[in-house]
Amino acid sequence: MGRENETGHSGGFGDYKDPCVAEVAEAVAAMDRTGEEFAQVFRKTFDQLYDGNNTGRYRLEQLYKTEKTHFGSLIEINLQRHFRIDSGQTLDFSIAGHEVDCKYSHNGQWMLPMESFDEIVMVTQADDLRARWSIGLIRVSEQHRRTSANRDRKTGLNSFGRTQILWVFRDRPMPPNALLHMAETDVETIMAAGNGQQRINSLFRIAQKRRLTRTIVATVAQQNDYMKRVRNNGGARSLLQPEGIIILAGDYRVQKNIARQLDIVVPEKGELVSVRVVPAGRGEGALIEGSWWRVAEEADPVVAAPLIRNQ
Repeated sequence: MGRENETGHSGGFGDYKDPCVAEVAEAVAAMDRTGEEFAQVFRKTFDQLYDGNNTGRYRLEQLYKTEKTHFGSLIEINLQRHFRIDSGQTLDFSIAGHEVDCKYSHNGQWMLPMESFDEIVMVTQADDLRARWSIGLIRVSEQHRRTSANRDRKTGLNSFGRTQILWVFRDRPMPPNALLHMAETDVETIMAAGNGQQRINSLFRIAQKRRLTRTIVATVAQQNDYMKRVRNNGGARSLLQPEGIIILAGDYRVQKNIARQLDIVVPEKGELVSVRVVPAGRGEGALIEGSWWRVAEEADPVVAAPLIRNQ
């Protein structure tokens, strides 16, 4: 466990024993007070590495070993680009006037080269299965690092050093990878459904009440025009309408309100949520195209769903 900042990242780093590390921490927190942008960068980096639209991959275990090790380089590049972080003279970044090295580890075992010794390091970590990420800072002083090293003369933090990490964001949520949270048999059924359109239909049929990103849709479709497979006029919205399934998009205020009224998970921007609905009594559920609808129960008969317009 490292040192936690209990102030919600709006300050409170000043009591840390190393004022330079505290200055960097405050500058990093100021880049994104809520952490939502950092979360999107981690999500983007996982998706970039999976390259699901071309490969159909969606989990870390499906990557080659060299691809897994490339994550650290990608997160460094993506963080620097998104937040326009200056490059350092000798290390990766220059933040608040200090040289900062950027290190990533899937399991929190950061490998630290000799050039990082006695320097400030930004330690980053993310777990796609848990949809969580962390960013902390530590000076790799002699008292914080192990005395042993590997063949490349790299070492890691010792047990004391790990307790001295100044966490700017700790175990924060990122947009979930829906395919990782589904039963493997369901994912296999989706991926084996046939062509791209059939796989997309199967995705929205099976993965109901889940936030599905465009990247998930692209991974399942494995086609350049994957969003066309979702829309009305021949896409999943039209094809699943007879089955009573509606697809709600987080890009539209009305559709987000429908999700709230149905009391299901609300899609964020760039996300989609599907659900089967049936006619309901007045004031029950959501008002869609002049009629009331509620979430269907398993025993409810299938009734054609209402039309969902892009609004």
